[in-house]
Amino acid sequence: MSRVRQKTDLLQLEEAIGYSFRDRALLSEAVTHKSFHHENKTAAPLYNERLEFLGDSVIGLVIVEYLFSLGQQYSESVLAKMKSYLVCEQVLAEIASSVSLQRFLYLGKGEESSGGREKRSIIADGLEAVVGAVYRDGGFEAARTFVLRFFGERIRSVVESGEFHDYKTELQELTQSLYGMLPEYRLIKQEGEDHKRVFTVAVYLDGKKLATASGSRIKEAEAAAAQKALAKIGEP
Repeated sequence: MSRVRQKTDLLQLEEAIGYSFRDRALLSEAVTHKSFHHENKTAAPLYNERLEFLGDSVIGLVIVEYLFSLGQQYSESVLAKMKSYLVCEQVLAEIASSVSLQRFLYLGKGEESSGGREKRSIIADGLEAVVGAVYRDGGFEAARTFVLRFFGERIRSVVESGEFHDYKTELQELTQSLYGMLPEYRLIKQEGEDHKRVFTVAVYLDGKKLATASGSRIKEAEAAAAQKALAKIGEP
C-alpha cells in the first residue's frame, strides 16, 4: 500500500469518526490487523491488539462512569449487566459499522479473501483499538468525549428500555429453582427474504409451550420468548 493511499485513507477515517490525530501513526496501528502485519512486517511493524486491549478498558470505564453520573443507585450486578451488554461484540460492531470502519481496516490477503472485512469480531476489535488510539493521542477526556459521542444514545436507550436484561439466563435460573428443569427453545418458523428474515421461536418447559416470539435473529426471538415466559410464570 502506497504512503499516499494510506494517508488518504486515514484522513477519510478521521473525518468519519470526527477526531483528528496529532500522531496519525496511532490510528494506522489501530486499523492494522495482525494478518496484514504478518504479510507486511516492514510497512506495518505494529498491529492493533495492544490498542484493542487498552480501548476495551477505556470504553468500560467511560460507560460505568457515565452510568454513575445519572444519579440512579444501580446495584453492582445491574451495572455489570449494563456494561456487559454495551461492550458486547454485537453492539461494538454495529457502532463501528455506523462509520464504515470496516472499509478502513488493513487486512492480510488471506483474511480479506475469507470475508474478514465483514467479520463482526474484527470490526468490533477495530473500534476498541481506535478508542485506545484516541486515548493515547489525546488523553482520557478526549477518549471520554469520543466514546460518549458513539455510545451515549445507546446507553440512554438501554437505561430507558431495560434492554440489557438477560432474559434467557433469568428464565433458566427461575425454572431450575421452581421446577428443577431447564427451558427448551425451538425454532418453529422462519419467513421472509434472506436479508429480511423473521424467526419465530417457542420456549417449552417439560414439553409444554410457555411462549412464542419473533425477531430478525434467532437469539433475539429467544430472548423475547424468554421475557414473555417470565411474565407468564410471574402471573398470579
